Amino acid sequence: MLGVALAAACLLSCQPARDNRLEGGWRGEVRNGWIPVRLAGSPEQIGYQHGYLLAKEIEDALAVTRLNLEHDTKRGWQFFRNTAEEILWPRVPEEYQREIRSMSEGLKRAGVNADHLDLTVLNANIELGYYVAWLDGKGKSAAPDRCSAFVATGSWTRGGLPVIAHNNWSGYLEGARWNIIYEIRPQRGHRILMDGFPGFIHSGDDFGINSAGLAITETTITGFRGFDPEGVPEFARARQAMQYASSIDEFAAFMIRGNNGGYANAWLVADTRRNEVGRLELGLKNVILERTSDGYFAGANFPVSAKLAAEETVFPMNDPSVSANARRARWEQLMAEFKGKIGIEEAKRFLADHYDTYEKKADSPSERTLCGHVDLSPRGMKPWQDEFGPAGAVQSKAADAGMIRAMELDAALGHACGLHFRAEEHLKKHPQFEWMKPLLRDLPSQPWTRFRAE
Repeated sequence: MLGVALAAACLLSCQPARDNRLEGGWRGEVRNGWIPVRLAGSPEQIGYQHGYLLAKEIEDALAVTRLNLEHDTKRGWQFFRNTAEEILWPRVPEEYQREIRSMSEGLKRAGVNADHLDLTVLNANIELGYYVAWLDGKGKSAAPDRCSAFVATGSWTRGGLPVIAHNNWSGYLEGARWNIIYEIRPQRGHRILMDGFPGFIHSGDDFGINSAGLAITETTITGFRGFDPEGVPEFARARQAMQYASSIDEFAAFMIRGNNGGYANAWLVADTRRNEVGRLELGLKNVILERTSDGYFAGANFPVSAKLAAEETVFPMNDPSVSANARRARWEQLMAEFKGKIGIEEAKRFLADHYDTYEKKADSPSERTLCGHVDLSPRGMKPWQDEFGPAGAVQSKAADAGMIRAMELDAALGHACGLHFRAEEHLKKHPQFEWMKPLLRDLPSQPWTRFRAE
């Protein structure tokens, strides 16, 4: 008996001690393509859980980001690591530095080597395009049309309370991986429920709900020019605003403070406590905050302010054939048609819409429709995408006031309209995109699925 007891004691003592940094975090089963993950605790715990629980996905995300950045900018990964070290990392708030360093440790435990600079490049990869364009000069822009969204309240919605929805336009290369549902429970600040890309400390396409009753999203300002290397990285400000803002004013303050011009967006916000919606058009020189308790704001990558458009973009405001202008016109049509009837189901219908306002054609999916299909367009979306570029609306999210208060959102991976993208078939038709072949995936359309911060 003594021998058995000693053997059992030895067996127990030889087991690796559980790392308490994992306590409170979990990874759930895949639901219609989405991976739900909870991250909880201190910045060190949140980061470590993130790296460990999503190690395989983050390793893959880094490979995709490297392929995209090096192809699009003709610069190597070391260039971006140097940029992260010299320009971005020193201006990341200390809380998020701790989180990112700990993510690297969680990755290492899971067998993936990526340090804090690699992860900073990953988080900042969208705004790094703005930095490169600023470096190259000559009025260049790296700001493509990337998203359709709206927020409405008052007499425009079915119950008189806010409704918000957004679809993410990305290349299918990265977009097929934009499939994480994060629930974040930090020691300080509000709880967060958001979609995101593996390894991002922010949402990235920026659809999130916090426990203060705010819902936040955005659409990019197309053709934007400008970058301030002395500013705070956009990814850090976006996470900070999601975590700490309790009102539209507070959200705007977090985004404006230290603004570097990277990933310049028109931000849409719903405040369910005050029954108010707002739009923050955040340029580098021009910043415009609007709000209403009875109205709507729509986003389709168009500059709203004529002054901002003239001073900070190369956007063709008067060309109705341009994607952003065609989609803006469609939002105005839909809002007028459904005034007083807009609810969660109508929001989902809008995100699947295929009406082309330029050609006045229904069921004509392309870069001009709210549900974007650049891969079907002989025009492409230059300079972002060439003809038939594998890109478009890769996923969608929506919520009404009741859902926001309960910290719930509905999400659909792939095109909300039901059309599928088949990578092998597309590359056979359009071999100019062969450079993506090692990593390009199918993007099947998945049903809407509800997620809740438990």
